[in-house]
Amino acid sequence: MLKNPLVSIIINCYNSDKYLEEAINSVYSQTYNNWEIIFWDNKSDDNSAKIAKSFDRVRYFLADEHTSLGAARNKAVNVSNGELISFLDCDDLWLENKLELQV
Repeated sequence: MLKNPLVSIIINCYNSDKYLEEAINSVYSQTYNNWEIIFWDNKSDDNSAKIAKSFDRVRYFLADEHTSLGAARNKAVNVSNGELISFLDCDDLWLENKLELQV
């Protein structure tokens, strides 16, 4: 069993700037701190990229072409470093102890 595994948090985004900052902030509020955010921009044409790039612990990736959610998630998983994977939608919020409880 891993003692303090890195959790890769996959955020797949397509034109979701309305709630995106709040979603990312809910990750920064976690009581478990060994995480990375893999932000997969699925060819957004709103302010999503600007918002994601304003955070220092976000690894930003721009898709070559718009794909289905499943395909985009698979591509994001392929560039992740974590021993564990979690998915966060752009319009969702996490309670501050979500990762701690799940890890």
